[in-house]
Parts: sequence; C-alpha cells; structure tokens
Amino acid sequence: MNYRLLIDYEVIEFLETLSRKDQRLLRNRFVAIQGFPSRYSDYTESDSTGRPVEIHICGKYAIKFWIDHSDRHLKILDAHFADQSRA
Repeated sequence: MNYRLLIDYEVIEFLETLSRKDQRLLRNRFVAIQGFPSRYSDYTESDSTGRPVEIHICGKYAIKFWIDHSDRHLKILDAHFADQSRA
C-alpha cells in the first residue's frame, strides 16, 4: 500500500549538492520507503512532541521520515551524511 510521498524543501536543497549518482540513489530509496515504510526503519527516535520519527541508513546517508498513517503520507523530514548528527 503506497503512501503519498512528501519531501521537506531542505532535503531537496541537500540533494542538489550531491552527485547525480547519489541523487538517484536517494530518490530511489525515497520511493522504496514510500511503498513499504516499516521495512526501512533502522531505528526510531522521538521528535519534540513525542511522535516517533524513523531513521534509515542508506549507504553514507541518513534519512529521517515520519509515517502519517491517518493521512497515508510518508514525510521525508531530513537527509544528511550519516556520520553527522542533526537535531
């Protein structure tokens, strides 16, 4: 069951700084997560409201996403190099 894929604008800006190969890698992974979000949760942390945010490691990148089950949205909140901590 697919979710509607929503991507934060800052993630788009980050993608633009990457090589075409890495852009494709992450875009393809976003689509894969969209189809089966629970398969791509490597670990979970809570946001400031206590809502669970899933983290997926894709090569050298970390992808943060939120599964909004009620609206059937998959929200990509952040993508960054996995070795860099982000709040």
